[in-house]
Amino acid sequence: QVQLVESGGGLVQAGGSLRLSCAVSGRTFSRYHMGWFRQAPGKEREYVSVINESGSSIYYADSVRGRFTTSRDNAKMTGYLQMNSLKPEDTAVYYCAAGQFMATTERGYDYWGQGTQVTVSS
Repeated sequence: QVQLVESGGGLVQAGGSLRLSCAVSGRTFSRYHMGWFRQAPGKEREYVSVINESGSSIYYADSVRGRFTTSRDNAKMTGYLQMNSLKPEDTAVYYCAAGQFMATTERGYDYWGQGTQVTVSS
């Protein structure tokens, strides 16, 4: 079993930055790809980014490319989502997920965190 716990969310003004962390425990973190998703009020959960198990391949949704940076530290069993130039439309609950596929859909992941709220004020 793999457990994921996100942290780092909060309230920030537009143009500001936040860094989310996803601490992983259980099985070997380096075996899993990690995805980031978000869900805004009244909307479906959407893909944000994915990073492969070694950190050598990273992809982003068009809506965040150039503003968000995904990374991971396998020794610390932690993934990160650095969010810069935040916009009000980035307001959502952010989730990290781990799985055996580099997927851009929820079905590609086996384990999920509980989510952390990010609110961007205008």
